Amino acid sequence: MESAPQVTPAPTGDPSASAKNELRREILDFVKLVAWFLVIFLGLRAFVVEGYEVQGESMEPSLDNNERILVLKLPHKLAQWGVFGGINAIDPGDVVVFESPDSTGKRYVKRVIAMGPRSKGGSQAAHASTELGQHVKVVFDRGDVYVNNNRVDEPYLSEDARITHERQELDLGPGDYYVLGDNRSVSKDSRSFEAIDDDAIIGKAVLRFWPPSKISLVR
Repeated sequence: MESAPQVTPAPTGDPSASAKNELRREILDFVKLVAWFLVIFLGLRAFVVEGYEVQGESMEPSLDNNERILVLKLPHKLAQWGVFGGINAIDPGDVVVFESPDSTGKRYVKRVIAMGPRSKGGSQAAHASTELGQHVKVVFDRGDVYVNNNRVDEPYLSEDARITHERQELDLGPGDYYVLGDNRSVSKDSRSFEAIDDDAIIGKAVLRFWPPSKISLVR
C-alpha cells in the first residue's frame, strides 16, 4: 500500500527578531534624516542666513532691544570672491551685522552710511557719488553726515537721536565701511573705532521676525 507524501511546514522564524530588525531599520532611517537635517541647517547658518538678537538701544527706533533679526550672509560672501566681484551685496543705508573691531567675539548691528571705492579686484562696488582718488571722504559734523561733500539724507533718524556735538573726518579706502547706529547718543560705532573692514561684515539684516507682532523687513 502506497503511503501519502509527507509535507514539512516552512519555518516561520522568530517574530520578535523580525520586529527588532524592523525597529533597527526605522531608527537608522531616523538618524540619517536627523544627520542630513543638521548638515543642511548648519550649512545654511554658516553660509546663507542666521538669526541674531539685538542687544542694546543703539539702533532705536529702527530696531529695539531683544528683537530678533535674520541676517543674509550669502550675497556678501559671494561678493568677496573675484568671480562674483560685480555683486552689490551691501548698499549705504543697509543694516549689517559685523565682528567688533575692538572686542573679540562680540558682534554689532549698525547701519552702513558710506563705503570706500571699488577695489581693483572688484570685491566691493563704489557707492559714493564722486571718488576722490582712491578714497571716499566722510565728514560727521554735529549730527549731519557728508560723503564727498554731499549731505546724507537719513529719514530713519529721530531728531533726538541725531543730536550730538562730535565732529570727525575720515577717508575710506577700498573695502572700508563707515557705520553708525540710528540712536547716535548711545551708539558705539565708526565715530569711535573708525571704518570697519569688508572681512568683518557677517551679512545684511533683512527681516525682523521677533516679536511676531512686529514682523517686518529691516529698513
